Amino acid sequence: MDLHSLVVGRDLMACRFEVVFNAGEVENATELAVDALDLVEQIESRITVYRAASEVARLNATAADDWQSVPADLFSLLLHARHLAALTDGGFDCASGALTRAWGFLERRGRVPGQEELATARARSGLGLVEFDEVGRRVRFARPGVELNLGAIGKGWAIDRAMQALRMGSVPSVLVHGGQSSVRAVGVQGPAFPGRRGWPVGLRHPLRPAQRLATVALDDRALGTSGSGTQFFVDRGRRLGHILDPRTGEPATAGVISATVVAPEAADADALSTALFVLGEEALGRIAPAGGERGAILVVPGRIPGDVRVVIANLDAETCAVAVAAGVEVERLS
Repeated sequence: MDLHSLVVGRDLMACRFEVVFNAGEVENATELAVDALDLVEQIESRITVYRAASEVARLNATAADDWQSVPADLFSLLLHARHLAALTDGGFDCASGALTRAWGFLERRGRVPGQEELATARARSGLGLVEFDEVGRRVRFARPGVELNLGAIGKGWAIDRAMQALRMGSVPSVLVHGGQSSVRAVGVQGPAFPGRRGWPVGLRHPLRPAQRLATVALDDRALGTSGSGTQFFVDRGRRLGHILDPRTGEPATAGVISATVVAPEAADADALSTALFVLGEEALGRIAPAGGERGAILVVPGRIPGDVRVVIANLDAETCAVAVAAGVEVERLS
């Protein structure tokens, strides 16, 4: 069956954002999509660390001096980020901007910092150094040099806000993605008929990009995928990915090839997929507990070089179907 879609896109947050409708289903789809992308663009201008006038850049510049007022929606996001940091025992931490800077990833030019520089960056990292005044809706940094960087949660948050706006426009079915690694969908792709569920989202094989590894049916759910397949640099024969372990200050070394989390909201899916990439298999029970509202797909090396093992937690076969292929071993956790 041919499925026809209306796609409206824009380059934002260093990737391609797209809003995808079923063709002909929503009369003012283009207008709604443009409004949603305008909202994402506004959010980018507020949370980017690449513009000195952004709200996050202003906090980084001033919060070590004194308490700083924070808009209600951004304050709620920071509080939620603190909750996710506690949930993951620091596997996700949005106050590790000093580490990102030390490794050169802020300028997108990876480099290995010296021991003293890394120690200084570690001493300036962690949400434990961010104080919250929940009554006054203010934050303060405990020492100079602390930097917030919402790169691992901000894109998902923007998608959530865009989806909220689209649903207020009474859109029955729509998918929003940012760079294909952050996705949220509601309704059904194509005609709704018995047995048809959500929007099918493909996951690429992290070692063979031309090959589909799995398909996830998103039905009023979000998906976030983290990996270092394309963002890394090589130092003295070592491949160093851009995802840092906030606890050590070093690139993540849990042996994960890619980590995907399915959750009700894209902000959670993004942040927790980053944490799962950092923490590895031992965190599956915490991030995607059996019977909970989140699921996960973890890709780790197989027993034979070039093969992979796909570990699926709290997602049934109808929601997550793995493509049968040589060199792919599947394990579903009960």
